[in-house]
Amino acid sequence: MSAAATANEEILVIETPERVPLHFALASIGNRFLACAVDHLFQLLLMLLVAVALQWAGLLSEYKDKLSEAPKWAVAALILAVFAIWSGYFVVFEWLWNGQTPGKRLLRLRVIREDGRPVTIWESAARNLIRIFDMQPFPFYSVGLLSVFLSSRDQRVGDFVAATVVVREREDEAPTFDAVFAAPTTDVAMRRAFKPVEFVGDLSTMTEREIEVVETFLRRRWDLSHGVRQWMAWRVATPVLYKIRPDFDRDSFTYEGFLEELLHRYRATHRA
Repeated sequence: MSAAATANEEILVIETPERVPLHFALASIGNRFLACAVDHLFQLLLMLLVAVALQWAGLLSEYKDKLSEAPKWAVAALILAVFAIWSGYFVVFEWLWNGQTPGKRLLRLRVIREDGRPVTIWESAARNLIRIFDMQPFPFYSVGLLSVFLSSRDQRVGDFVAATVVVREREDEAPTFDAVFAAPTTDVAMRRAFKPVEFVGDLSTMTEREIEVVETFLRRRWDLSHGVRQWMAWRVATPVLYKIRPDFDRDSFTYEGFLEELLHRYRATHRA
């Protein structure tokens, strides 16, 4: 079964393939505005650094009155630098930081797909290349704000195009990793409880520490209630999905089945 998402007021409910609903708090307009303001501040600082570098190279002082007389390569480099900072900033951070930018991380916000899965670079690029439209009339985000007000899932136009939502991370939904992993280990074998999730992905980038987190969860999951176990499976699997970017069949995917298969494959190649 493919995941389905519905919204109820400010809560986004995503049904996992195991038919367990995960509840996400939708990010408020205020938190999104503050996160965006922080990110734009960082962008301005980066642009200032570029300007200082150009000044240090003598380009600004030499062509500050007539930019048209500057070498074409210098103009092209300046345009690329501005574009990279303006659009690439959000795309790269959301891709590498699991749906977060510095501003979102500070405000504990995260971009996810409407089905609860991690955003790829394509969704991140789509939602952020539309940002200039959301900001109209520049730079007040009037179009984006109107879209958020009219959307049941608080989505700006870029979110509609990329099929993404911005959620707020809440610690009260499930115990922290430390709380779960600090509990005494029960004597449970690493048996399979779910149908193996067949996937294609490069496990060579996985570290031993990351695998230990997966293994610890799988050993201690039966001490958790059903809902909390599914939530923890999602939390453990999400960063792995971001990292190895596997190909898999959505209809047969389960988070625990994926983690079980991941661990078995890793241990099969890393144990004598």
